[in-house]
Amino acid sequence: MLERRIVPEAGIRVAITRGISPALDALARRSRSGSCFMRAAWFEAADAANAQTVLAMRPDGSAVAAIPIAGIGPPLVGTRAVPGSYWPFRSIAVAADALPAELEALLSAPQVRRALSPVWRVGPVLREDRAVTMLEQAAVRAGWTVLVRTLGNTFVLSVGDQITGGGWPRKSTLRRLKNYERQLAQKGELDIRFVTGSAWDEEAFKALAAIEANSWVGRRSDGSGAQFLAPAQCALWRRAVRDPHIAEALSATILTVGGEPAAFSFDLRAGERQYSIASSYDERFAAGRPGKIVTYRQLEWAARQGVQTVDLGVGDSGYKREMGAVAGSQMIDLLFVRNRSIGRLLSFKWGPMSELACPDFRASADARRRRKRIVAQVAAAAAIAATAVAASTGCATRGTAQTPTR
Repeated sequence: MLERRIVPEAGIRVAITRGISPALDALARRSRSGSCFMRAAWFEAADAANAQTVLAMRPDGSAVAAIPIAGIGPPLVGTRAVPGSYWPFRSIAVAADALPAELEALLSAPQVRRALSPVWRVGPVLREDRAVTMLEQAAVRAGWTVLVRTLGNTFVLSVGDQITGGGWPRKSTLRRLKNYERQLAQKGELDIRFVTGSAWDEEAFKALAAIEANSWVGRRSDGSGAQFLAPAQCALWRRAVRDPHIAEALSATILTVGGEPAAFSFDLRAGERQYSIASSYDERFAAGRPGKIVTYRQLEWAARQGVQTVDLGVGDSGYKREMGAVAGSQMIDLLFVRNRSIGRLLSFKWGPMSELACPDFRASADARRRRKRIVAQVAAAAAIAATAVAASTGCATRGTAQTPTR
């Protein structure tokens, strides 16, 4: 434990701990986002350097909010970010019964402001995440400048309703899928394996890596979008599934043809909602559309597990709309800046200030006075901007789900 302080006006105690706090496990069960897998292991799996956890605790000792934070970019710049295994869950943990005043008090505490650094990042995250909305509001009230970058809209499939209604998949789609399966069967017997919970094993990880090695991402890219081919990224998921709660939330649907891994879908369940992390297929089997086969098989399996809604991620809307998906939540990236003048400069590179803060900024006489000092701060701001943009580019690349042409 590095530092503790009572904030009497909000009735909370602030604590800053080294590493990722075990308190996240208890918070995950009471999370405002309903994401029971966002436990300590979820953040530890990212193996982030110099990690800390900023905690707000009530008098009874229960955590009401936690902000895991770690350094990104050159240490001298001091930029930090919330780590995480996968977007859209590089977010903070907030109890469902948390009060706005509690989070505002946490972000106002001097030692917390120092720990979070002059610039820190949360994202990519979903705009509909209630914890994110609460964080944004509390940060503005606590005097932080919040910059918001929009990355696009996710696409959402109401698989439960469509399957129950009996019209999904469409008859024409079913005919095509059966035809694809017949084509693949000429190369060998087809088999579908569903991996989740205690079924995660070495064989599963090797199969996933083998598919990526023979996919477009393995053959015709730098491999930065791979989830299992790169040893460091695969190690992240291996660490994550050591926690049985996370292992149960994650699943891999693996199609083999004649015993050879041909395609997979890698997904994350949170209650009745599922998030598509990545999918890929071996290009040697491309004619038989193995990616499409494994996608539909996975969705049918997910529906049997109680999944009602599937978030298919951002981009490549063609095949998603064909499946019946519609535009869902915005994906956003948040940057929190302690100095308002520097925040104003960074907004030209990152994105506009939060709508919650804009009226306050225009009306503030103090802000007008601070503009006079911008010139003296340009050098520092430029360095921070370069780091923030470089870090965001790297994280976005590593966190984006593979969505190959099916």
